[in-house]
Order: sequence, then C-alpha cells, then structure tokens
Amino acid sequence: MTETERFSFDGDQYSTEPRRIGPLHRLFPSFNFYRQFLWLVSRSSARARRGEYDGPAWSESSHRVLHALESVGVEVAFEGLDHIRGLSSSCVFVGNHMSMFETIILPAVIQPITNVTFVVKQSLLDYPVFRHILRSRNPIGVSRDNPREDLKAVLGGGVERIQDGISIVVFPQTTRSLTFEAENFNTIGVKLAARAGVPIVPVALITDAWGNGKWIKDLGPITPSKKVHIAFGEPITVSGRGTDEHQQVIRFIEGKLAEWGRG
Repeated sequence: MTETERFSFDGDQYSTEPRRIGPLHRLFPSFNFYRQFLWLVSRSSARARRGEYDGPAWSESSHRVLHALESVGVEVAFEGLDHIRGLSSSCVFVGNHMSMFETIILPAVIQPITNVTFVVKQSLLDYPVFRHILRSRNPIGVSRDNPREDLKAVLGGGVERIQDGISIVVFPQTTRSLTFEAENFNTIGVKLAARAGVPIVPVALITDAWGNGKWIKDLGPITPSKKVHIAFGEPITVSGRGTDEHQQVIRFIEGKLAEWGRG
C-alpha cells in the first residue's frame, strides 16, 4: 500500500468510528489536541524547509491532525466524495468558512484525489513555523484589504494553477463566521471557475468544534460535543456571468446547514 492509499478515504462517505476516549483526553481536549497538533506542525515545517513536503506528505499530516481531533472525542462526517472522484479536470471548491479546521483537514480529503491548494490570507503565509508548510503548497495569498487587487490575484494565480492541474479552494466570505449570510458570500469562486473553464464543487461545512481563539485566532478551544460535518455537492458548470451557478452554491450550503440543524 502506498502512502497516498494509506492516507485516503474509501467510498462516498466517512464517519468517525466509535472509540474509547481516555479520561485525560476527555477532560482536557484542547490541551491534548494541541500537544499533538503542534508537534505535527513542527515536524511538517521541518520537512517543508528541506523540500520534502509534497502532496502525499500534506495529505498524511492532514490525516494525522484529523486523527488527533478524533482522539479527544471530536466526531467527523464527510459526504459527497464521489463528486470529486468523478471530475475529469481540476475544479474550484467554493464553501463557507467557520474555523481553522477546513484549512488543515480538507487536504486529507481532497489531495489524494486531485492536487489542491487554497486561497488564504497573506498573514497566514507569514506565520512562524506554519508559513513553511503553506508556502510549499503554492497557495494564493490575498490581503482582504483591497478587493480589486485580491480579485486580480485570485483570477491570475488561480487560472495559472488550474492549468497546471491544481484545484483551488476558495472561501468567499470576508471572514470566518459561525453563521452563513448569503449577502456576504461573494462571487470570486464563480468568476475564477468561469475564467478557467472548470466546474465549481460547492462545499458546505460545520467545523466550530475547532473554535476561534481569544488571543490567537487559529488556536481556539476544541469542543468535542460539536460534531463536524462537511459535504461536497455535485460539480456545477458555469456559463455566462455565473449568477445562477452562484445561487446554486448558496442553496446547497443553506440546505445542508438546515439539514444539520444549523440553518
């Protein structure tokens, strides 16, 4: 079995299997998770600095972080993986954005199927230690201060990567949010897909089991009582200005959030 096969998911769905959670992990989930997470980040950063952090390595470390979350009692459910496997080209993944979870864990799901990178805040590319990991994966950095320049960066850099066979994950909300507000969900993902001539795959998620921190936003409390849900929708072909397709993405996300009791 190759490393890619070992750190990949089978079938259309995945759910955390029932397991016994040790008393210390149950009592102190955040401490026990971050103890594992920071070690994994340090190890991955060292590999990235040596030029050894490729796609399979990214998928592996992402899987290990997922297992660290499950080890402290976080339950995870993925669905719609066959929609990714059925693609005949790269794509643009467009989803809502709740927490650090999706940036860290989505590579475990997507990377074994198709090469992928993210549109991320430029500040993430300057984080100590973590920056080596992200930069090795050729992301697109945006400032979130200048929408015109950000759009230019996403369209130019996104098309270039897609032509190289790399799919792009875009979170069109201006910031992470525990609620989904369609009016704050911009059309940058649709515009990129239309420019590159590739489909959109909508992504709905609930990931607030990994909370936002008070002092360090990315290192918030881990709350195992909150189940994680991620669903990939059917690929959508963009035509014209993409107005209808953008609304399809919104309806998919709103429908899944309502299904999961978070509408």
